[in-house]
Amino acid sequence: MKMVTTNRRASGGFTLMEMVLVLAIISLLVGLGAFAMKNVLSDADVDKARADVRSLETNLVRYKAKAGFFPTTEQGLKALVEPPTAPPKPKRWTQSTGPEALIDSWGQPYQYKNPGSRNSSGQDVFSMGPDMIAGNEDDVGNW
Repeated sequence: MKMVTTNRRASGGFTLMEMVLVLAIISLLVGLGAFAMKNVLSDADVDKARADVRSLETNLVRYKAKAGFFPTTEQGLKALVEPPTAPPKPKRWTQSTGPEALIDSWGQPYQYKNPGSRNSSGQDVFSMGPDMIAGNEDDVGNW
């Protein structure tokens, strides 16, 4: 009996084409993931600014409880960190927050207006948002 042998090539690994295809698929998935995550950080900045505005409002109420009034626009949110030097001076004063709490997610100071123009029931406390321009749609405030 004669045995027929076939000339089979031993496969010891992946071909170049298979490796290129796998790398292309991985690159595509990484690119899609990066694109999907693009807005996550900006959304986190906005959420942090909203939480900071609520915290500043709470600290303003604490200020009023001790001083008898809210700080003026000129005194600003700085009155929560150090005693105001401009009148009206508070009857009693304690530091309500640290200076780092007065800076928003984009490195700009939070804005304060008393009486508020956008929040008719009280004061405006807001961040100018990512474009750092007050008065447009990306502002994050208590209104």
